[in-house]
Amino acid sequence: MQLSKLASGIKRGDRVALAKGITLVENEPGRASALLRGFGVPTRSFVLGVTGPPGTGKSTLVDRLIASYREKGLKVGVIAIDPTSPLTGGALLGDRIRMTAHSVDRRVYIRSMASRGWSGGLSRAAADAIRLMDAAGFDVVLLETVGIGQSDIEVVGVSHAVLVVLMPGLGDDVQVSKAGLMEVGDVYVVNKADLEGADTMVVSILSLFRGTLRSPPVLKVSALSGEGVEKLLGAVEGFRGRFVSGAEDMRLKSVRGMIVETARGAAMTRFAAVSERGADRLAKRVVRGELTIEAAAAKLAP
Repeated sequence: MQLSKLASGIKRGDRVALAKGITLVENEPGRASALLRGFGVPTRSFVLGVTGPPGTGKSTLVDRLIASYREKGLKVGVIAIDPTSPLTGGALLGDRIRMTAHSVDRRVYIRSMASRGWSGGLSRAAADAIRLMDAAGFDVVLLETVGIGQSDIEVVGVSHAVLVVLMPGLGDDVQVSKAGLMEVGDVYVVNKADLEGADTMVVSILSLFRGTLRSPPVLKVSALSGEGVEKLLGAVEGFRGRFVSGAEDMRLKSVRGMIVETARGAAMTRFAAVSERGADRLAKRVVRGELTIEAAAAKLAP
């Protein structure tokens, strides 16, 4: 499909065109740049990052948020970052089975994307996919990270607000996360509130912010039963309200993050091309004793 036709389809909200556009930014970043130049700065989609350690119920909570926003009549996009298949390079989990109830809703679009080794819980093409969803007219984009613990913080850069999902039983992980996840959240959720220790964990999280300049909401929720979800939505809506009202700081933060992620992706693409050509030649010199491994690495990535 010609890029001009693809762009027109995305602007009309055509789901097939959007799917092809996201595939393009994942697999052909060179052509994708030409496509993206026609869309300008994202202005419509409120991007909510959903992050946290594995097993905390992020996907179930995202499913609840989709339902809540659809009840408000909003058009919802989901980007779910999954681990990468070692065989195909694609998203290991594919389309999230926990969200299939929304698959027939034409105003919900769910896309799984492979992390492909990208650090920080995201995918190289996640920022570009957000731009495409914005162009396609989505009111809300839910960005669910792969879930890798305290380093899962790149989501803060491209999101307008970040929801950190935790659960009882993490124990010392809360302390460990203090230098990572506990610094990036705008709203903190203790999911699986029916489990023993939920109240204690809420108190523990609140104590981390005592004496600091931050006092984010810390809410107890059961994504499975729906308990506390409306209160959570109310907290998130405060941030979306600011975004809709044109809060410049939120827009600047997200655009800055997209610039950084785009630059990082371009650098990684260039490095991959250079390393593929040069690594074999350098390896031969190392084996012959002409270079150390460290010297060869310095030549590969000066």
